[in-house]
Amino acid sequence: MEDKMEDSSDQREMSHQEIPRRQKGGLITMPFIIVNESFEKVASYGLVPNMILYLIKDYHMGVAKGTNFLFFWQAATNFTPILGAFVADSYLGRFLTIGLGSIFSFLGMILLWLTAMIPQSKPPPCDLLTQSCRSPTAAQMTLLISSLVLISTGAGGVRPCSLAFGADQLDRRDNPKNDRVLESFFGWYYASAAISVLIALTGIVYIQDHLGWRVGFGIPAILMLLSALVFFLASPLYLKQKASKSLLTGFVQVIVVAYKNRNLTFPLPNSSGNYYHKRDSKIVAPTDKLRFLSKACIIKNPEQDIASDGSASNPWSLCTVEKVEELKALIKVLPLWSTGIIMSINLSQNSFPVLQASSMDRYLTKRFQIPAGSYGMFNIISLALWLILYDRVVLPMASKIKGKPVRIGVKLRMGIGLFLTCMAMVVSALVENSRRRKAIRDGFLNNPRAVLDMSAMWLVPQFCLNGLAEAFTAIGQTEFFYSELPKSMSSIAAALFGLGLAVANLLASVVVSIIDNITSRGGKESWVSSNINKGRIDSYYWVLAILSFINLLYYFLCAWSYGPYGEQAMKVSDAGNGLKKEEELSNLGTKVRDEGNGLKDGEEY
Repeated sequence: MEDKMEDSSDQREMSHQEIPRRQKGGLITMPFIIVNESFEKVASYGLVPNMILYLIKDYHMGVAKGTNFLFFWQAATNFTPILGAFVADSYLGRFLTIGLGSIFSFLGMILLWLTAMIPQSKPPPCDLLTQSCRSPTAAQMTLLISSLVLISTGAGGVRPCSLAFGADQLDRRDNPKNDRVLESFFGWYYASAAISVLIALTGIVYIQDHLGWRVGFGIPAILMLLSALVFFLASPLYLKQKASKSLLTGFVQVIVVAYKNRNLTFPLPNSSGNYYHKRDSKIVAPTDKLRFLSKACIIKNPEQDIASDGSASNPWSLCTVEKVEELKALIKVLPLWSTGIIMSINLSQNSFPVLQASSMDRYLTKRFQIPAGSYGMFNIISLALWLILYDRVVLPMASKIKGKPVRIGVKLRMGIGLFLTCMAMVVSALVENSRRRKAIRDGFLNNPRAVLDMSAMWLVPQFCLNGLAEAFTAIGQTEFFYSELPKSMSSIAAALFGLGLAVANLLASVVVSIIDNITSRGGKESWVSSNINKGRIDSYYWVLAILSFINLLYYFLCAWSYGPYGEQAMKVSDAGNGLKKEEELSNLGTKVRDEGNGLKDGEEY
């Protein structure tokens, strides 16, 4: 079988030599892929900050209901990329998934724009005399929800595939400069992503504030149309890889087979021949951890379980040792992954800061004021500045003082980030308490739309702390996943952070609902009241601060129980290469550390 494959590959190479043809892919495709992703980010991220104001003013939602509504939307937006990656890997391929995602996002933004253009698509304005507001009808809510569902579906197609699709165009293993080309692409990709988010949080939000929702929703729709057109325009140039078997399918197979074989007895120690593994694999028997999963690779009947070519006759009855160990590796990192959920809850607090900023003095000069929804840009700015300082100032200075290269350990960085997000919530509570007391002193208890003589720049420290927390924990977690999981699971490593955001959005909605229900009992004013001057958002922030502190203690426990980072006795093999932990770290871990810290090796704290 292998000889035939080699012969066919040789024939293909000869045909390529005989008939010179331009290879598809390459640098020429990069502008189209990066522009597609950038326009999608500008369009979708630009809708988020001010959406709470649109729901409150135009759809007459309360703060608690509107916040929960947005939490569910953000959860869907963060969860659909995981489904998109699965669909792309298993069925459609990356090109078709990105293309369909771009179309879905465009259609969703058109529907959202129509809600602003057609008066009948949303409730009529409130009656100023009777102070009564009509709730949206079922049809009006269906149109709104449909638009947001389409946008989330589109994001699920574009975001998980763009980076990998771009790498597909450039990845030439026979090119001695291959690593440098990929590194350059990754740098441009992430730089364009950061710039896109900044443009969304400033330009799009500013347009919505000053030109209204019709223009503010129309421009993202136009950008999304351009995104789709630019992507499809380069279709003849792309290298389009076909869908292959998904890792998720393999994990499900391991669980199913382990359950089927739950009554089997384990073979005797050192009897590796009873376990099914790939040819030339150095891992011939499963590890002792999570032993119940090891039953998925036990060979019951060699004649029935294994085909003539050495493959499993039925992958739903027998799995390889490598696949079992991959699933074990994933399960092992899940506790540390879960410690980032509380931080993601804190980062997802977009609605309340917008309402706070709306009631504060946002003028930088006599004529220019920062839009209330743009203060999230300080999160991005602080994250970017710290990454530059860390790589260009902190590490070089520490190395110079120490006399040899040094770096901050990944687990220490994650812990620092979790501490900083706890402090961010403490600062948020203190600032909101001061803002609320001033509003009461100035006689604005019953007027939540009044603008206080208090600078909105007081909100900046909490955004900066959250930006630093994200720089430490989020990036540290991503590096940790890439280093601890095999290369074959790199897509899973990339998806874990997004999955954490999705779970965090759902839990954030639960927290808001519980606080709203408990604090509004007996006719009392809810902490998350529509009138933020009567509510107690500061107390809500204190709850998040307490949860963050408990989560920090939980992290210490998980980090301790995980054991030494990067020092396992054996690493899950990469698609059958059987590399041990030390060998794979020299290839994969060093590359990740180089990108994150600018060091090849050195001392870790």
